[in-house]
Amino acid sequence: MTSLTAFLLTNAAVSAAAFVVLWLISLRLKDVSFIDGWWGLGMALIAFTAAAQTGPTPHGTLLTVLCAVWGLRLGGYLLWRWRRHGPDKRYVEMLTHAREVRGWSFGVSSLLLVFSLQWALQLIVALPVQLGQGVAAPLGPFAWAGASLAMIGILFETIGDAQLVAFKARPENAGKVMDRGLWRYTRHPNYFGDACVWWGLYLISAETGLGLWSLPGPVLITFLLTKGSGVPTVEGSMRKKRPDYEAYVARTSGFVPWFPKATGKSGD
Repeated sequence: MTSLTAFLLTNAAVSAAAFVVLWLISLRLKDVSFIDGWWGLGMALIAFTAAAQTGPTPHGTLLTVLCAVWGLRLGGYLLWRWRRHGPDKRYVEMLTHAREVRGWSFGVSSLLLVFSLQWALQLIVALPVQLGQGVAAPLGPFAWAGASLAMIGILFETIGDAQLVAFKARPENAGKVMDRGLWRYTRHPNYFGDACVWWGLYLISAETGLGLWSLPGPVLITFLLTKGSGVPTVEGSMRKKRPDYEAYVARTSGFVPWFPKATGKSGD
């Protein structure tokens, strides 16, 4: 492996170049909402960039493949959702506030508040697929456990997203709370699945030794999902739009799947 500093700087530079291109595209579209789709795709790019520098190794290949499967699935889904539903109101409100309160142009506010921030967050969250490369050792029990956890996470969020899309596609469900399938056991199966993926990738990475230092990655994504832009943002919006959401909250686990409490009315 090249020196660790050069290795990480190369990953950061490739990722930054991609974000600059996407920022330029956003200037033409006057919309940044597609950046959500780059969250997973950009992680896969970082993983491939890291793997290209170190060469194939058992842990590196496993990390890269799992990250690519997760990233391509999530990125494709979020881009499809953007094309179907248009600009995300969260970003519209954020950039409007920056223009009205700070006097920032669309270009400045989108670069500082969206693209630069997501670039930095991606590099940190993706630490497991970076630091776990380059060690030519056979896969051990932690790697296999991590791969199993990551696959469970990928399946969990894939099924959860598919169930939600199917639910919303039925006109009779308009205005109702999705509380069926995996959503009966956790209010956020997609976020729980994401957390499982990155803790699984960390277990694989940690087995290489250097990957132990990638712990900030899964810690950060878990924080973002549970305390940052994930659960709080979604639930704040749902409480305003869905009158039955409070009852759903009362009976359904907030993050880790568990059996619903015997209170409120089930949608099944």
